[in-house]
Amino acid sequence: MNVGTTKIRGVRLVEPVVHRDERGEFWRSFCRDELMKHDVDFNVVQSNVSVNPHLHTLRGFHFQDSPSCEQKILTLVAGAAYFVIVDLRSNSKTFLLWESFEIGFGDRSSVIVPSGCATGFLTLGEGTIVHYQMSDIFRPDCYGGFRFDDPLVGVRWPVAPKVISSRDLGFSPLRRDKFVGSEDGSQ
Repeated sequence: MNVGTTKIRGVRLVEPVVHRDERGEFWRSFCRDELMKHDVDFNVVQSNVSVNPHLHTLRGFHFQDSPSCEQKILTLVAGAAYFVIVDLRSNSKTFLLWESFEIGFGDRSSVIVPSGCATGFLTLGEGTIVHYQMSDIFRPDCYGGFRFDDPLVGVRWPVAPKVISSRDLGFSPLRRDKFVGSEDGSQ
């Protein structure tokens, strides 16, 4: 596995070594020991799958607030997606900055999202499936979100979303003063 750093501290792009032969492909999608060599401490306690049949479906932005310290590993299983990570750690040098990753069919990369960051994605293909590995169970009392078009963040999506849930459209605008936690994501 190749584990690369990005402009937001703790966000990592993982590119597996893919083995191909006449049967198809094989690669390791998660290796705790390999991640630990790159200072990523991640224990999987829950896995989720998001199936998105329609082109330009948008999910997000979602995050878990304190006391949850949820980290995520996002892996595209089918289709194509534009993933966006937003740093919500108020003491971070990249507070409220966002970073995007376009991952398409055949690209076996995963994105590691540290605690204290929000995630959203836009499908760029029909039948897009995303696998989430989580470091904490879903805790409804810690769940939060903000709109995909929040002006405080200013994400530039590659195309306009066509399918968005009423929940995601109903999120309140982000407030800069809400995020008063430490850089490690605890708030």
